[in-house]
Amino acid sequence: MTKGRSRTVEALELALERARLGVWDWDLQTGECVYSPTWSRMLGYGDNELTETADLWLKLTHPEDKEHALVSGDRHIAGLTDTIETELRLRHKSGGWVWVLDRGGIVERDSAGRPLRVMGVQTDITRQKEAEAELERANVRLRLALAATGIGIWHHDLNSSKSYWDARTREIYGIESDTDEVAEDLWQSFLHPEDRDGTMKAHLEPLEHRRVVAVQYRIVRRDGEIRHLESLVRFIGDGPTAGQLLGTVRDITEEKQRQQELAFAARHDVLTGLLNRAAFEKLISDQISNPAALPLAVLYMDLDYFKALNDYAGHAAGDLALKNVTSSFVACLPPTAFAARLGGDEFALIVPNCDTDQAETLAGAILAAVRSADLGQALASRSLAASIGIATVVDQGTSVSDALTNADDACYAAKAAGRNRFAVFSAEPPLGSGKLNSSRVAADTVDAMEEGRLELFGQQVHLLGRAWEDCRHVEVLARLTGSNRMSIPPGDFVKAAERFGLASKIDRWIIRKALSQFGDAVSSNAITLGFNLSAQTLSDPQLWDFVDSVVEDTGASHSGIGFEITETAAVTNFGAAVQFVRKARERQCRVSLDDFGTGMSSFEYLRRFPVDAIKIDGSFVEHIVDSRFDQEVVSAIARIAKSLNCSVVAERIERREVLDTLCGMGIEFGQGYLLHRPEPLAAIVARAVSSKGP
Repeated sequence: MTKGRSRTVEALELALERARLGVWDWDLQTGECVYSPTWSRMLGYGDNELTETADLWLKLTHPEDKEHALVSGDRHIAGLTDTIETELRLRHKSGGWVWVLDRGGIVERDSAGRPLRVMGVQTDITRQKEAEAELERANVRLRLALAATGIGIWHHDLNSSKSYWDARTREIYGIESDTDEVAEDLWQSFLHPEDRDGTMKAHLEPLEHRRVVAVQYRIVRRDGEIRHLESLVRFIGDGPTAGQLLGTVRDITEEKQRQQELAFAARHDVLTGLLNRAAFEKLISDQISNPAALPLAVLYMDLDYFKALNDYAGHAAGDLALKNVTSSFVACLPPTAFAARLGGDEFALIVPNCDTDQAETLAGAILAAVRSADLGQALASRSLAASIGIATVVDQGTSVSDALTNADDACYAAKAAGRNRFAVFSAEPPLGSGKLNSSRVAADTVDAMEEGRLELFGQQVHLLGRAWEDCRHVEVLARLTGSNRMSIPPGDFVKAAERFGLASKIDRWIIRKALSQFGDAVSSNAITLGFNLSAQTLSDPQLWDFVDSVVEDTGASHSGIGFEITETAAVTNFGAAVQFVRKARERQCRVSLDDFGTGMSSFEYLRRFPVDAIKIDGSFVEHIVDSRFDQEVVSAIARIAKSLNCSVVAERIERREVLDTLCGMGIEFGQGYLLHRPEPLAAIVARAVSSKGP
């Protein structure tokens, strides 16, 4: 062999090695098949490790690949194909499989044209096949993701002006077709007339900005149904007109509906569909600032005797009555009026361009509508009435708070005058009136929380006949000192807070203040604290997030705190009360039902509220020594509570004879002035910590 030819052979072998190619040479006359050393090394074998036989490659071929590999060679030798080309797996020396691309063909024939020799090259394509497999797995995941999200894929070829929609896109548009290609103008024919121009313009934006554009629009399907869609669109190509617009489409109709429902719920009362307090106050502000709306009539309405009706028939019948009353009085309002439910049985209305005389006429019509409202079958023999306060806003400088406060004060004047009537606000206070205006009390309460004039007090709850240290439970109270240094009775500032939506803010302040100061005492079991919750707080969906956060911040324990909810609050907010008790039990917080026995449906609600304790209303306790009726009521409550594994607490124990009578009846817990007079909570906690010791 010449030097030049030797270098050529060496170069060829080196090229085969670097390219990871294996050469085979098959003599059809002798059946002998020769393999290049690179072929053996491709499979992990050294030189001369494999015995070269005609069927060596077949022995090493994966069972699933043998048939189509043989067919490929046979078809070529038979003259049916120009070359041999097939993919197959060969067993590696390590036991694994190597994917190869086998290409070859006849290189020698006899004088009659019969094939004598076949040669070919096998290329290691294992990495390529692994990449293809991974790509297929990614495509499967993508298809699954698209299927799960309901997303359709489409593209529009700018060169050919052809559009292609996948099956999901066609399904979204309500098209039945077996092909992806659709008419160029089909999409435009579905666009809602009001959205057409903006949507088409948005779909062309990617041509200019080369970024993904998101667009929402409506379509009108062939059956007339309107659907909301969202598309993401991107341009891929060279130049402004060559390439493709690629996009996704997703049906967001249900999402839009949920958004509308949530937006409505955020502004409206769930039960009646009227505006809620927040939305109403915003509306009043807008109307006052609009000179064209003045004079603006503001009406504050409170249903008379609704609590008694609710106690008589239950919360479900009460809810139905509220809905029917609302429908009745709304029907008589002028088209320009707006109505809101501020909470419980309190409503408010505003009427633009309405003077006092017109407001009085409207108030009379509303009163008549309330009296004649159908309250439902459970209350067929009963009727409701209302008290309405009227305030007229003529000055754009009037605040929302003043407008509502004036109407509210007039409402209370109507109640004081005998109910079932309306009253007009007067800026002049009644002669001889010594009570603070409710709005001033509410405002002073807010200031007191910041100025330290709202203080924490507590009253001990005792195991009757035993020292308080055997119980260590305290009901947390609040005492307010007015800005004039006069003490404001709890009944006054609590009522004002509830009327102006501040009760929840006060409850939160009390809980945070108490646990911040005495969380260590609670966590060490030196004391347990009970907090009273207003109806507004009970309905607060963020209450437990707040409580959990305070407990974590202060180091207190859930099991060391309890909550007292009044029977009235539970009845008025039944659904919220049920959820509250359930979540309290999940956290091992105790729950007591306060003022038990004041409602006519007390025992029914006790059955449906799995509370830890009930507090018998003091009206049944203070005269129990002399009242056979009170004794029977307390005894019945105690028996039922015991059967439900509830503790019983008797309130308002102020005389020794009362205490002795309760002990004789087996009442376990009690509180009242005889046992302990309320005092600053810090003093009680200090004694509790001292008595417990280290």
